[in-house]
Amino acid sequence: MSLSLLLSARQTCPAVLARLTSTRAGQIGLLLLTLHLLVMLLAPWLLPYDFAASNSLAILQAPDSSHWLGTDQMGRDVLSRTLMGGREAIITTFPAALLAVAWGSLAGLFIAIRGGMVEDWAMRLVDALLSIPWLLFMLLIISLAGPGPLVFIITLGFFYGIAVIRVVLTATKEVICREFITAARLRGDSHFTLIWREILPNVTDVILVEIAMRWSWMLLAFSSLSFLGFGVSPPTPDWGLMIADSRGFMSIAPWAVLSPIIALSSLIIAINLTSDALAKALGIDKSSAIR
Repeated sequence: MSLSLLLSARQTCPAVLARLTSTRAGQIGLLLLTLHLLVMLLAPWLLPYDFAASNSLAILQAPDSSHWLGTDQMGRDVLSRTLMGGREAIITTFPAALLAVAWGSLAGLFIAIRGGMVEDWAMRLVDALLSIPWLLFMLLIISLAGPGPLVFIITLGFFYGIAVIRVVLTATKEVICREFITAARLRGDSHFTLIWREILPNVTDVILVEIAMRWSWMLLAFSSLSFLGFGVSPPTPDWGLMIADSRGFMSIAPWAVLSPIIALSSLIIAINLTSDALAKALGIDKSSAIR
């Protein structure tokens, strides 16, 4: 990207951040998201107890001064497990979101540039892939390849990148009809040069919002897989796994289920609030995007 574009990006970043935090929703979303990221980084030093240590004398203990969020069915401290429960989900889903948006954006850009039959056939393929029940295919892939961070990142990145193609293609087609694109074509710019210098800077705002949107959906998908027993393996704490393990004791120990539910919900709400505020700051209408 040219020096002028980099300088322009540096000048607009403070303005975008100011507009993002100018609303109450943006402030709350960014604050919650920052808090979750800090907890993820500092969790090993914040734990009051070992998250895997069980205590037969404190099984399903209600919240008190020694265990602020109580204990689960194995006597493990719920607060410690909740604090650590988001690490695997965030470490896995954020790279997966970047991968999904990266390959989906590149595909959408090149398909839009080529147009014609290439676009027609590519969109038919995208429609076919979007009609697939992704959860069943993900379960099949994970069952065959085995659970692991790399498998989750690649699988989530592939399935969620398909929808990104359509969004970026729509945004790109709004750009390629402008006069500066016509001028670039007339001076003989290649497809790669056209995308890198002219189109990408004009769809970067859409791509940034897509990262936030896909990330929140991937967190739900990852927790769903863990809930079904295809995600994180015990004793590693994960919010979805904690809900699955403790749901049978909901009537007598609701704190063991509510804690991970609240933690997961607050993270997803934080990402959604931040992405909404970011979309408004960048002048993007999220409701018009085809997801």
